[in-house]
Amino acid sequence: MKNDFYVYIITNRKNGTLYIGVTSDLVKRIFEHKEKLVDGFSKKYGLDKIVYFEPVKSQEEAFLREKRLKTWKRSWKLELIEKENPEWKDLYSDLI
Repeated sequence: MKNDFYVYIITNRKNGTLYIGVTSDLVKRIFEHKEKLVDGFSKKYGLDKIVYFEPVKSQEEAFLREKRLKTWKRSWKLELIEKENPEWKDLYSDLI
């Protein structure tokens, strides 16, 4: 089954500021963050390293998951990242 949407987390460094977003084109969206093409939170804080992402089946599911993750305690978010990406590696090169 093809997943059309992704929920992702970007940061500026290990244990740094986190941004949770949704997109239908993960590679394009992370490129936009890396190149600072869109004004906003991620550009202001230099967030350009994707450290976590998960595919979801629909736009509705993506927005619900994003909303839930944004209500989580910071420690839970860090656990989620470290479970899948303990090195906090920038996953962008794995996507392209």
